[in-house]
Amino acid sequence: MAKKRPQTKGNQGSKGKQPQLKDGEVPVVGAREPCPCGSGRRYKACHGRAAAHAVTELVQRPFEGLPGECDWVALRELVPAATVELTLKDGLPEGVPSVTLATVLPMAWPALRRDDGSVLLGLQNDTSSGDISRDLADTLQRALTTEPGQPVPGRRAVSGDGPRLQELLDEKSAFEPVVHPGFEFWVPDAENTTPEVSASLERANAAAIPTVKLSGVDAAYWCETPEKNHLRWVMPHPEEQLLDALARLHAAGASSLGEGTRLVGSFRAHGLTVPVWDLPSGMGAKDIEQPAAEFASRLATALAATEPLTPEERRARGGLTNRQVTLS
Repeated sequence: MAKKRPQTKGNQGSKGKQPQLKDGEVPVVGAREPCPCGSGRRYKACHGRAAAHAVTELVQRPFEGLPGECDWVALRELVPAATVELTLKDGLPEGVPSVTLATVLPMAWPALRRDDGSVLLGLQNDTSSGDISRDLADTLQRALTTEPGQPVPGRRAVSGDGPRLQELLDEKSAFEPVVHPGFEFWVPDAENTTPEVSASLERANAAAIPTVKLSGVDAAYWCETPEKNHLRWVMPHPEEQLLDALARLHAAGASSLGEGTRLVGSFRAHGLTVPVWDLPSGMGAKDIEQPAAEFASRLATALAATEPLTPEERRARGGLTNRQVTLS
């Protein structure tokens, strides 16, 4: 039997320990490849584990800490066509005259650098990780350096340690959505629009539900549908406290917004609660302004109440909870 060849310093390289890299120095490699840190384990079982967790972990309130968090949620989930001028914390780069958030962009582009260098950032696109804020920040950063006249493509994976919107946007600037009746803001120069963009514009306009942002209260949006109209109101209050307050008002017969209106339930979206009212078809956005302001006053009083719910209020709360759904 042949004797085992003794290992020498020259043939120990494949099995000996490699120099250990610090966490910040470890590059991304394939999941089944050896981890570059030198541990001897596969990347997915070593440093890739934290990277994968960062990508898949769902951030419940991705817009928390941004000015206008409730309106961010509304524009992400409720509003067909709207834009908001964004202010960057470090100012605009040279050659970028403006950055504008848009609910949707033509061809479902994540972002677009226009011919004049301005940037449009799409909000309602699919994202690659569990943190919408980080995904949008990644798209925004790439848009700022994209050649003018070009869209920004989607990306399958976003680094888990990249910046979030909260780090890029000026937290002192107001978030003021402008709701549009259609998507004509896509094409400032309609004569030079491509056939593909024109077709996308036509489809988007045909599908858009007429929507108006109320001016007297925050983050409340009226919309018109063929059967009836609705008011959908994104609220910042803790969910349990808000449901208790709504139950108190509902049990007291004070949860409606006037004759023919009805609080029909609520849904969760990005960590916030969105009560929904059915409205008569003839009730427009202007008609609901005063009733909504009066309801806001009643709600403030109910939110401040601390006594336990009565049996009737508990039943009302149960009904509201049973009709609650989660969008995200």
